[in-house]
Order: sequence, then structure tokens, then C-alpha cells
Amino acid sequence: MSEKKPFRFSLQSFNTDSPANWRNLIDKTEALGYSTFFLADHFLSEGPALDGTFHPPQMLAALPAIAMALEQTTTLRVGARVLCNDYRHPFVTAKEAATLDYLSGGRLEFGIGAGWIRKEYEAVGLPFDEFPERFSRFAEFVHAYKAFMSGEIMDIDGDFIRWSGFAGTPEPVQKPYPPLMIGGGSKKILAFAGAEADIVSLNFNNRAGVLGPDGMASGLAAETEKKIRWVRGGAGDRFDDIELEIGAYNTIITDHQEATAAAIGEALGMAGADILAHPHCLIGSVDYICEELERRRETYGISYVAVMDDGQNNMVEAFAPVVARLAGK
Repeated sequence: MSEKKPFRFSLQSFNTDSPANWRNLIDKTEALGYSTFFLADHFLSEGPALDGTFHPPQMLAALPAIAMALEQTTTLRVGARVLCNDYRHPFVTAKEAATLDYLSGGRLEFGIGAGWIRKEYEAVGLPFDEFPERFSRFAEFVHAYKAFMSGEIMDIDGDFIRWSGFAGTPEPVQKPYPPLMIGGGSKKILAFAGAEADIVSLNFNNRAGVLGPDGMASGLAAETEKKIRWVRGGAGDRFDDIELEIGAYNTIITDHQEATAAAIGEALGMAGADILAHPHCLIGSVDYICEELERRRETYGISYVAVMDDGQNNMVEAFAPVVARLAGK
């Protein structure tokens, strides 16, 4: 195992019941020592189009919300976990990312993925191409993003991106570009992330286009070890420079650990023991969760952990004792 990276923690927000409460959540995230405040990049509210995906509805558009969060804070890093490559023109994405980093003094974390919720695409009339084509567009954008941030005159003549005769502006504060997070769960995405990303977000394999048992099973301990091998294979000698990140989608602070894990496992057709060891779950007391995070860093090298706030679970405060104990260590 390479030298341990210090722990970082992020809060990912999906919904809020008022602008004032959302601003309060951001203030708490910064004050309580979290590294990063993340938005997802989905846009469907509750309704038939989202039914069956088992994904939480998202109220706020990612990029304007990121801009407002950056303006409100002074030290907190802000970004999307992760932007969907197909949801906006690639030049607009690169230009807006550079602008956010420039105006915030270098606090943008830039996450990007190939997209996966088929029903979201269909609801707004976007073609949902098969994965190889979505991946090719995404990979081409990653290279174009780096070229844009370089400040050099661009000459890109790709299958999907054709930029030439201008330099990207504004110049980002972070060099050579705002840290690039690539998220995904397939071998192709994760090997590419190993080769190109600063931060690799280990996710479910969402090939089904919905959340559910198939995705959850793809995040079990043995599958996570396999994913990290894919990242390492793509990274080669640069693997030790990569920060490994994961979403703890089921984070529950409780003194009834085994019963809670058993109930979640029963709903998913898994054993409670598998849920407790599941890298995307953190269930138990603060002491247990801190010990488990240290064990997982030792086992997998994962040092960057996202917890989810749905606007009602007060996760920012519930998880704060873990952040206070481990952040930066």
C-alpha cells in the first residue's frame, strides 16, 4: 500500500425546502470542517418520468447552485459529483468551469461522467446512445477540457469536438486545471479515470439505468477491490498520485447497527454482514465508523468520502463528529 492520503469529507446535497435553509446548510458544511460541498447533476423532479429509477429528485440546477455556494463561502471547495457530459455543450461546460475557478480563487472541484439515467434523457428528448458512444463523447471532452485550461491556442478536430483558433479563457487559478474527478463503475470508465483523473469516484455500475439491487451488488467489497485494480491498470506509475473517492450512500449513525444492516440487507436481498462491509455504507456508532473508515483506507486506499443530504436527514451535523476526528489525518 502506498503512503496514506489524508481523509477528506464532502456533503452532497439534492434538495432543500427553502433558499434560507440551503444557505444555512452550506454555512454548516464549511464551519464543520467538510472539504467539499457537492451537487449532483440531475434535473428531474418527482413524477412518472423519475418513477422506477429509485433516484432522489433534484431540485436545483447544478452549475448556478455551485456558483452561489462558491460566492457564499471562503474556504469550502464546491463542485458537482458529477456533471453529466451530455447535458450541456462541451464548450459551455469548459468555459463555465474555468469561470467558476477564476472567480472563486481556485475552489472548484470539477467532476464529470458519461451519464446513465436513461429515463432522464428520454423525459427531455435527449438521445440516450449506447455506452460506447456516450463514453467516446465523454473521453473526448476530458481531453478538450485539459486543452481549454492550458491557455494555448486550440486545434481539436475530433469526432464530437472541433475547437480551433482560440485559447480558453479565463485562466483558471488551479494549475494545470481545476482538479478533475471522473466517476463511474465500469472497467472502461475506471481504467480511463486512472489514466486521466486527479480524483477517481468509485461508483456503482449503473448499466441498468436505475438504482437498485444490481447496482448495489456491483459495489460490494470484492467488486470494489476489482474496480481499484481497473483504476490501477489505467494509471500505471501515476496511481499513487490519484485520490480515491466513494459515496457512502447509506450512512446511518446508530447504536442498533446489526438490526439496521439486516433490515437494509433484507430489502436488497443481501446479508447484513455484507451491508456492514459494503464500501458504500457506513452504519454504526461514530467510533465504529471512524475505525471502519481507517480500515477501508488501509484496505482500499479510499480517503475521500461523500455523505448525502436530502434536505431532511440533517446529515451535515450527524456526521460532523467523524469529520472532526478524521479530516486531514
